Amino acid sequence: MTHRVAVLDMELCQPKKCGLECIKYCPVNKSGADCITINEESKKARIDEDICNGCGICVKVCPFDAITIINLASELAADKVHQYGPNSFRLYKLPTPKKGEVVGLLGRNGMGKSTVVNILSGNVMPNLGRHENPPGWDEILDYYGGTELKRHFEMIRDGQIRASIKPQQVYHIAQAFEGTGRELVDKYDERGVSRELISELGLENSMDKSLAELSGGELQRVAVAAAASKDADFYFFDEPSSYNDVFQRIGVARVIQRLASAGKSVMVVEHDLTLLDFLSDYIEVLYGEPAAYGIVSGVLSTKVGINVFLDGYLPAENVRFRDKKFTFDASSSSAEKFQEGSEIVTYPGLGKKYASFSVSVEPGRVRRGEVLGIMGANALGKTTMMKMIAGVEKPDSGKVDKKIKIAYKPQYLQNDIDAEVVAVLDRANGGPVEGSIEEEQILDPLKIKKLYTKSVRNLSGGELQKVAVASCLLQKVDLYALDEPSAFLDVEDRIAIAKFLQKFVRSFGKSAIVIDHDVQLMDLISDTMVIFQGDPGVTGCATSPMPKSAAMNLFLKSLGMSFRRDEKSLRPRVNKTDSRLDKNQKTSGNYYYRN
Repeated sequence: MTHRVAVLDMELCQPKKCGLECIKYCPVNKSGADCITINEESKKARIDEDICNGCGICVKVCPFDAITIINLASELAADKVHQYGPNSFRLYKLPTPKKGEVVGLLGRNGMGKSTVVNILSGNVMPNLGRHENPPGWDEILDYYGGTELKRHFEMIRDGQIRASIKPQQVYHIAQAFEGTGRELVDKYDERGVSRELISELGLENSMDKSLAELSGGELQRVAVAAAASKDADFYFFDEPSSYNDVFQRIGVARVIQRLASAGKSVMVVEHDLTLLDFLSDYIEVLYGEPAAYGIVSGVLSTKVGINVFLDGYLPAENVRFRDKKFTFDASSSSAEKFQEGSEIVTYPGLGKKYASFSVSVEPGRVRRGEVLGIMGANALGKTTMMKMIAGVEKPDSGKVDKKIKIAYKPQYLQNDIDAEVVAVLDRANGGPVEGSIEEEQILDPLKIKKLYTKSVRNLSGGELQKVAVASCLLQKVDLYALDEPSAFLDVEDRIAIAKFLQKFVRSFGKSAIVIDHDVQLMDLISDTMVIFQGDPGVTGCATSPMPKSAAMNLFLKSLGMSFRRDEKSLRPRVNKTDSRLDKNQKTSGNYYYRN
């Protein structure tokens, strides 16, 4: 027996623009039953899951890819926690908060993390899948009888759970609160820790600015400070690393860990695996089909949980949720394989001065088929260097050699375009993408086609990022410059885009420069690296391109962190501070362990 999941994307479903193929070709409809109909209120299709036979014909014939049909094991139906309505997303199982521990939630975007937060914080009552006839608290507590969650829900029912949530979209905070950062944190500081948090998060020079004036990283850290200063029982942090550099991410991690040390229950959603590994005590994996259904795994140790996610297989539950596993290469840098004399661009020492900031760049080159990674703290001039090489900014000293065509994907993306995604891609491509070789080479691997008919202004952060990366790669140029391509992407998309970009530049003899703060992504994608050092906001200095191992060693030394390779997945792992391995590696000067 199977449990049927039929999900309809209301935004993509457009009965007025199609020939109602789903209704015409449904075999159950042909037999005289009403499996797929048009809902009179919404004017959208509606699928009766009880009589759907799961054939999938409607999925194939829908011209807008609006339908998802999945057959799940029937016993899973008993674990349904919440469903929003007919043919809509549903969540199976819940993670369990643990006092005094940080539980990391790891999974793709669209797997129900927001639903989990709303339920565990008491903002949403779980309906156990009965969206038309929701159960009351007595029935919910009976359902969770004998589990740790029963006591949690009893406390929610009795108004005894206080929750503090750091939302994903921190810009919404700036729109809702007109005061300064200090006024926001003071408003929520119930524990008397604001001064300590401001120092730990490096916010001393930001607190008297209005929220609207803050950079993305400053706003993110102010939001973390506000959430951490509340006196709550349950804390939830949704993607606290976004916009922050690696140094700032470590500060955020320590603030979160201190809450757990004080006996609080803490949950974190984070797509930077290095940070998640560093701050989590346990991992619960979320898997399923994005925007269709999500399932929460059992509790796993941090190491096992991340490796299970990368493998795409849960041994304890005998469930494979991804066809392929993600692997990491521990071999030496491939930069040695590039032929001498294949430079696509060379540059001498470059310098640029502003009123209160200056940046200097040591000489370097980018070779054909190479990905040059750039790492360093925020406000050191990484983007300025990229713009000088790209010709967007003119250096005060030095001149970039060779006129080449460069495509630039900026750090901050605009979603105020009132146009369909396909129109934006057509413009970048210099012609229609549908049916083109570029569609096959770029858009299919990046899974962009499903977004064609969506309006740019309605895209999620991750969707917008993928469209921006694709638009950059569609341009007919020699060098692609991508500033923070990992922002808002989930772990799977980060790894997939990193591997695709490296394969793309090598296959077509192009080159790329990538700036990012996700250490694991940069380790995966880079052939050589430039490391920025200096005084943020005052002076920045970039090294010449270095072999990856030497660059990573220099960068990790500045962080005071050492890395080892996981023996199973070969992914870089952070050593626990002052552990035996950490001390041994630091004593030997080998902060980046590659073997």
